Amino acid sequence: MFTHLSPCSLFAKENLHRMSERQLNLYDRLINEPSNDWDIYYWATEAKPTPAAYESDVMAMLREFTKNKNREQRLRQPDLEYLFEPPR
Repeated sequence: MFTHLSPCSLFAKENLHRMSERQLNLYDRLINEPSNDWDIYYWATEAKPTPAAYESDVMAMLREFTKNKNREQRLRQPDLEYLFEPPR
């Protein structure tokens, strides 16, 4: 996953709990298969087109999240305690 102010970690904190099993599998594939995290960054920010193999509703969600339409201040990675919370 990205190492500096990752859109994926912030995206995960806000979205993993509401994803379907299919979406979780797509997300897992997206963050674990590409060999270069910068590729995911470029796809999420639309600097480069997303390859067909990774184009999905999850990638669309990540692109939308990355646009930060609410202009939230995202200066640090989220704390990880949310990973240990019981599912909602």
